[in-house]
Amino acid sequence: MRYVSLVSLRFALLALGWFVSPAGVAQAFPVNFGTGFTTRDVQVDGSTVSVTVGGRGPVVVLLHGYGEDSRMWKPLAIALAPQFTVVAPDLPGIGNSSIPSSGIDMKTSARRVRDAVKTLGYSKVRVVGHDIGLMVAYAYAAMYPREVERLALMDAFLPGVAGWEPIYDNPNLWHFRFHGPTPLALVTGRERTYFDYYWNDFAADAHHSIPEVQRSEYTAAYARPGRMTAGWAYFASFPKTATDFAKLATVPLTIPVLSIGGAKSLGPQLGAQAKLISPNATVIVLKNAGHWIMEEQPAETMSAIEQFLERT
Repeated sequence: MRYVSLVSLRFALLALGWFVSPAGVAQAFPVNFGTGFTTRDVQVDGSTVSVTVGGRGPVVVLLHGYGEDSRMWKPLAIALAPQFTVVAPDLPGIGNSSIPSSGIDMKTSARRVRDAVKTLGYSKVRVVGHDIGLMVAYAYAAMYPREVERLALMDAFLPGVAGWEPIYDNPNLWHFRFHGPTPLALVTGRERTYFDYYWNDFAADAHHSIPEVQRSEYTAAYARPGRMTAGWAYFASFPKTATDFAKLATVPLTIPVLSIGGAKSLGPQLGAQAKLISPNATVIVLKNAGHWIMEEQPAETMSAIEQFLERT
């Protein structure tokens, strides 16, 4: 009878859109990178960070951006796995990671991700981040310089580093300040309309951006209770991040840094910032690409990242 009840519970969870991981922790949706990858929940700071791991070799930590989760990395993770151990977390508060009771900002998230990576047994890493993930990635590298060997920043900007204010204050980028109870009431039940703004307007071509299947999956993930507010907390933290990063940037990174972004997005601006935080920065600006470079120009983006990570 106990076996039957457990099986019934599992199917009930599946019917509600939940599944139970091998570790026994309930998660909202499976992250399936294919053979050789596993997903587990790592206990960190009173919360959990969901991490997908696979491959072999030097460790590469992949940090997703807003409007997506760790599933954005599947093509790159598969390409890297023969030569690298891939570690792809969901940022705290997003995806299958739990929502922390406090501290959803770039430095705190960098510490939580780093602690999760250490718990998995990895110390030396190469870090790649897109969008808000690049902010967490920069904080990771700047806070733990002896642990990060290479840093790749993908299309966004660094609050607090010269050149950030015109981006943050651009009235067309209204979403940076769109958070709180009233915005939540406006977006609830209209999440797809809200996210289509990002996926369409920030692409060089709205018809060559995030595929429909992924749009539906990401929308469902962010529409869950508490998730929109948790994601917005990263935007709300920009002023604090600017103060934090202004201090961190006084010590230049000595590791190789790659800046890669779209010509029709923030590629040039991010490149200029990368040269300010590191004397050893390589800048790539992709033509005919907007913000979603992994989806808009996958071959060029993945090739550039692989070559950067492989350098000795």
